[in-house]
Amino acid sequence: MPILKKRSVLLSGHATSIALEPEFWAVLDAMAQARTASLAALIVSIDRGRGARPLASACRVAALKHAQTPIPPL
Repeated sequence: MPILKKRSVLLSGHATSIALEPEFWAVLDAMAQARTASLAALIVSIDRGRGARPLASACRVAALKHAQTPIPPL
């Protein structure tokens, strides 16, 4: 059974906890770094575009899409 890691972020002035597998947090951290943004700013961005999808699910989908994006050749 996967162990979820919780992190708290401030969304619209409210503290929100998100529980994700460590592997997803690693990809989200890499996404934030690639955008030269904080993890909190990335999650706010994901939150704004998630529609009716739960935030944790939206974070997983964003991480999956990022991981599936091919890296351009040098």
